[in-house]
Amino acid sequence: MFNVAILGASGYTGVELVRLISMHPEFKIHSLSGETKSGLKFGEVYPSLQYLNLPNLCYVSDINYDDLDLVFCALPHTKSATIINKLPRNIKIIDLSADFRLNTDSLYKKWYGVDHPCPDLLSKFIYGLTEFYRTDIKNSDYIACTGCNSATGLYPIIPLVSEGIIEFDDIIINLATGVSGAGRKANEFIIHSEVSEGFSPYNVKSHRHLAEFDQELLKFSGKKIRVTFTPHLLPQNRGILATIYVKGDLKKIYNTLYMRYENEPFINIMPINSILSTKHVRGSNYCNISVCESSKPGTVIVLSTLDNLIKGSSGQAIQNANLMFDLDETLGLSSPPIYP
Repeated sequence: MFNVAILGASGYTGVELVRLISMHPEFKIHSLSGETKSGLKFGEVYPSLQYLNLPNLCYVSDINYDDLDLVFCALPHTKSATIINKLPRNIKIIDLSADFRLNTDSLYKKWYGVDHPCPDLLSKFIYGLTEFYRTDIKNSDYIACTGCNSATGLYPIIPLVSEGIIEFDDIIINLATGVSGAGRKANEFIIHSEVSEGFSPYNVKSHRHLAEFDQELLKFSGKKIRVTFTPHLLPQNRGILATIYVKGDLKKIYNTLYMRYENEPFINIMPINSILSTKHVRGSNYCNISVCESSKPGTVIVLSTLDNLIKGSSGQAIQNANLMFDLDETLGLSSPPIYP
């Protein structure tokens, strides 16, 4: 058994880590931090998990790191990097914040508006898009999980730009995401009466996940590609669905995606013209992708959906952790989606 700690366990991604790891045969939860909930039993904060035998929530500073093999850090950006910089260097770390996703401190300052707390650590982290960085992840002790919106768009787009079968200058992503992506902290923007019975875009010009699109598409195409990206807030708890407009041949696009993901355990390429729903992946580590005909000749619509809290975050983190410890990549992650 490998002992793990979850920092920020009282947040949405933290509780998903707890839930998933509680069913993992090789990982044991050693410590749980939750600064504002310190001292409470985990079941007091999340009664749905009260039956689990878990340590009480504590302060990050109270954790004994001597017996730990892995730390999952599910804290907000800047705070996450500051704490990681103080952790022992012999422990494997998976960060779920945005602090180590970008390659340079200048990019981090551009998109997040602050100096990076520990720029010297940036080069040590591997971008956690599992299906594209599998070998690097296996050989690394430091992983930066992707943004959930980024993962939803990058899974279908990377193979298409890598093979050069779509036009690079006209990629449009309209993406809708559930409110849990904004975290658990109270915010007027995401309270029920503001979100329910409505549907609205946000951060139309400069969503921070654009930085990940810029970075990763450059790596895989060799060219600077700026997608048109418009996120929308869905009046539901979880799930992301991206509608992506590209210019190219429908059969080539479908065949490229099918061949790239044919043997991937968590990426499903659906039959042509399949209509996707966030319900089809809810509560699972799966990403479904569909290639559809468009009413406009020469334009193809690619749909992509995943659960932002699992394949877009905590499930991705555990998938990467399995690789880091040379375990079966699917361990603890094969539960089917919840429906309805």
